[in-house]
Amino acid sequence: MKRRTKLKWIGGTALSVAILFAAGNVLLSNLTPMPKRLVEPVVVEYGLDDPRFLRTLEHILPHPLVGGNHIEHIEGGEAIYAAKLDAIAEAQDSINFEVFEFFGDRAAAAFADALAEAAERGVAVRALLDYVGTMPAEEEHLERMAEAGVEVIRWREPSWYQLPRFNHRTHRKLLVVDGEIGFTGGANVTDSWLPDDDAPGYRDHHFRITGPLVGNMQAAFVEVWLEASGELLHGDDYFPELEPRGELLMQMVSSKPREGMHRIRMMFKYAIAAARERITISSAYFYPDPSFLDALIEAAERGVEVRILVPGDSIDYGFVRHASVNRWRPMLEAGVEIYEYQPSMYHAKLISVDDRWASIGSTNIDNRSFRINKEGNVNVYDEDFARYVRGLVEDDLDDAIRYTVERWEERPWHKRLAGWVSMIAGAHY
Repeated sequence: MKRRTKLKWIGGTALSVAILFAAGNVLLSNLTPMPKRLVEPVVVEYGLDDPRFLRTLEHILPHPLVGGNHIEHIEGGEAIYAAKLDAIAEAQDSINFEVFEFFGDRAAAAFADALAEAAERGVAVRALLDYVGTMPAEEEHLERMAEAGVEVIRWREPSWYQLPRFNHRTHRKLLVVDGEIGFTGGANVTDSWLPDDDAPGYRDHHFRITGPLVGNMQAAFVEVWLEASGELLHGDDYFPELEPRGELLMQMVSSKPREGMHRIRMMFKYAIAAARERITISSAYFYPDPSFLDALIEAAERGVEVRILVPGDSIDYGFVRHASVNRWRPMLEAGVEIYEYQPSMYHAKLISVDDRWASIGSTNIDNRSFRINKEGNVNVYDEDFARYVRGLVEDDLDDAIRYTVERWEERPWHKRLAGWVSMIAGAHY
């Protein structure tokens, strides 16, 4: 009898362990991104000037190529915020706003007032704000919007049924006004982008877009809003008929956690593999996986000029910089040029390849952007614009210092140690 009881207890314990193990696997699979992604090297026997490059990206990315667009560059936090606030003030039907960081007595206050005033005059206003990015937000600004009728959702606000995906943030910076004007780029909405007596403000670039592509930018917002609220936005207030406003051929690209292919990473690796002359990149956080670094090294070794601009000592997450620098030596020895911006935190996310293709938006060159965050980029297939984007980075290089192999070798021991600790801890912001 005792033996039977003991066996029953052992069986019950084993079943409990099995259930806990299965539950743990389910939890782990939700906490970590799906592992499926491009792992084999990409070998492209043609360049970006070949029709096969454009045709391939048109088919492997979910949003179509759209012609007839116009784009305006906006430089610096003050100008970026002013352009967005002007568009909000002129809105008639709808405003859809998605951003990672939103706080500050100057920046967030101005946007909260503008969005609230738009709602009070009858505009349908929705603000999708990342919860982590708005943790420092002043409650009065959020209340001001909500009381005026702005529909405010803080993305992934902690709740029992979303805890496994709490780490999956929205990092996009999208503003779509009346379904006709779209903004994207690198800037969040905080006082860090505004100059004061002590600092010039974060260095960044943003873009105002008009034309048919804005419909695809709106669709990217609508998809996330549906996931966050259960509400489908439709009709002319959100998707009006859009006339051509220019000559640019463009493509909206959005990514999300657990999508499997990690499409923006895949897109960047494909463009790097097709490069024949030059690759110009700027990124606030540069910490990709080894295979991505290998792609840059391979490009440099086949004679492509590869230049990368990142923040210097002013970076706001120093552990990312130290972890990244630890991996730089093979790139530096292969001829990849790496520069560190000096005057302030550098936050722009730009890439131009062979003066034929450019991509702008919210995506950093790191695994958090590639695998964990929701991101949004706009591809532009135009030689003049791709050359212009390269020029933006080159202008910023005037305020940067090149990082050499000698400098890498002379790093003090405490920086090397900080880098290794950050790498072991899985620094990937």
